Amino acid sequence: MGQHSPARTQGEWWRSAVIYQVYVRSFADGDGDGTGDLAGVRAKLPYLAELGVDALWFNPWYLSPMADGGYDVADYRSIDPAFGTLAEAEKLIAEARELGIRTLVDIVPNHVSDQHAWFRAALAAGPGSPERELFHFRPGRGEHGELPPNDWPSQFAGSTEPVWTRLPDGEWYLHLFTPEQPDLNWAHPAVRQEHEDVLRFWFERGVAGVRIDSAALPAKDPDLPDFVEGHDPHPFVDRDELHDIYRSWRAVADAYDGIFVGEVWLPDTERFARYLRPDELHTAFNFSFLSCPWDAGRLRTSIDETLAEHAPVGAPATWVLCNHDVTRTVTRYGRTDTGFDFATKAFGTPTDLALGTRRARAAALLSLALPGAVYVYQGEELGLPEAEIPRESIQDPMHFRSGGTDPGRDGCRVPLPWTAEAPHAGFGGEPWLPQPADWPAYAADHQAADPASMLALYRAALRIRRTEPGFGDGPLTWLPTPEGVLAFARTDGTLCVVNLSDTPTELPGHTQLLLTSGPLDAEGHLPQDTAAWLRP
Repeated sequence: MGQHSPARTQGEWWRSAVIYQVYVRSFADGDGDGTGDLAGVRAKLPYLAELGVDALWFNPWYLSPMADGGYDVADYRSIDPAFGTLAEAEKLIAEARELGIRTLVDIVPNHVSDQHAWFRAALAAGPGSPERELFHFRPGRGEHGELPPNDWPSQFAGSTEPVWTRLPDGEWYLHLFTPEQPDLNWAHPAVRQEHEDVLRFWFERGVAGVRIDSAALPAKDPDLPDFVEGHDPHPFVDRDELHDIYRSWRAVADAYDGIFVGEVWLPDTERFARYLRPDELHTAFNFSFLSCPWDAGRLRTSIDETLAEHAPVGAPATWVLCNHDVTRTVTRYGRTDTGFDFATKAFGTPTDLALGTRRARAAALLSLALPGAVYVYQGEELGLPEAEIPRESIQDPMHFRSGGTDPGRDGCRVPLPWTAEAPHAGFGGEPWLPQPADWPAYAADHQAADPASMLALYRAALRIRRTEPGFGDGPLTWLPTPEGVLAFARTDGTLCVVNLSDTPTELPGHTQLLLTSGPLDAEGHLPQDTAAWLRP
């Protein structure tokens, strides 16, 4: 265990960091009530230090009615009692930092909870009040105002629900997500001021960075016009006004040496890169790589395009295989369709977990060898599959707003298995989502004792990435390979080879085999769906 090397914790640490995503509700339950909490995370800090991560990104841990997994924030300055207290959060931030691990928190600028003090005041104040100017309240259309003010589509994939809710006083309010998440009016100076104050509040408590949820959505066309496919500018996505907001945020962060990572889903690479200009966000999530199928040509294209779109603004790329919203990697890679698309999620999709696990192991080495920062979602280092949640136990609003056709995101949010022989696989009390019967087989203590486990692979890969020169931010050079094989060299010549073809492939010349995702064959060749790191 022990602290991380100074090279990875000084200066622009974020350009090469490995950041572990903690979905607190499902990580570890310290008080036995079935919900993960900060006490549980604090107890597992030695595990995270031994894993070798540089930072922890926490999904929202604030006071929330949990209408959307905490992304409906009622108070940014309070920790939800289900998770603990503000004092515990401060202790967690400090204890992690002593182990060389930084902390990132989540901010959700597009909306707040309908239980937020601002929205409750707006409801009480009535039409035309200053309190309602903090949100988007409008009269309806139609003879009696019975129709929504516009026809904007919901931002929940597959949802046919309206994005407007009518109140008894006749006015409607906008919510791009659920009715419990009213959208804020970012044209109002008080909204901007409050969020800058919230940033300072957390930076002053030792947070090193902030992840910005739905970062391209907060600004709206003030006229709230109907949605016209292909019309530019879009009425609520990627509006130019956003950049002034994020420049103001950057000034706040720079005063604390803090960093931002934006959740920016945009198909236009040039517009995506605008968010990463030197006076805006430091980094943004890379969704093309996350959703890319297990195909050598398409992965190489995704990698090349990602590096190319970051290069003009000098920002490091980020790489992620999975998060709290998408199908777990071992399940996705074991399916006929190995890509990810919210629109294609369905119940009962068959998967070959052995195949998916082999590919996920190779993908781990691929992602960890690429230039820039890497995000690892909790449980990926255990090779957890997507759980099939019984319909009667599903809690995700995405499922209900799809009319029950979308299985939702609960399958990747099942509480983690820590101890194979303990009740509930060592998570704590009876989990808030049911664990599959085979969960103990994936338990961290079981894997820690197995040198062939997914956990052992991640620990070894992170140790090498931290101690060997050439990993992290910097150039990448592709090497000539047979079809279906990816191979590239990093800054000091360290090689990564990934075989996605149907046959074993010869390894390029090397002096040392640093790590493989699976054993070589009898001839010393790299088998199908296997990756290797080599010293030249």
